[in-house]
Amino acid sequence: MTNSYKVYNTAVEATLEVIGGKWKPVILFHLTFGRKRNSELKSLIPAITQKMLTQHLRELEEEGIILRISYNQVPPKVEYELTDYGWSLKEILHVMCRWGDMHIERKYEGRATVLSNAQLEDVDNI
Repeated sequence: MTNSYKVYNTAVEATLEVIGGKWKPVILFHLTFGRKRNSELKSLIPAITQKMLTQHLRELEEEGIILRISYNQVPPKVEYELTDYGWSLKEILHVMCRWGDMHIERKYEGRATVLSNAQLEDVDNI
């Protein structure tokens, strides 16, 4: 197997390669509020399919961004949390959240809302 040299036009590409897409930043944002089970993430992100949630969780785990904690019990219990490396994304995710809130207000002038407003208020206190 040959090691190839990776070239990026900008470091933003490297970031998006790991956390890019529609759902990964949302999953990571929710994990900044603490450890979550698969079913909790699915409830917090109702539009995501179980297949996509599982795929993204696996990819984030492979990148070392999240940790999968499996408990040896019946019924099986699995939780996900950010690794120390994953926590380094906290500021990026919360800034994206604040920018999105500002964008929604600017674009829709009160004709749109964010369902997780309680968590958005928590962002300002962190």
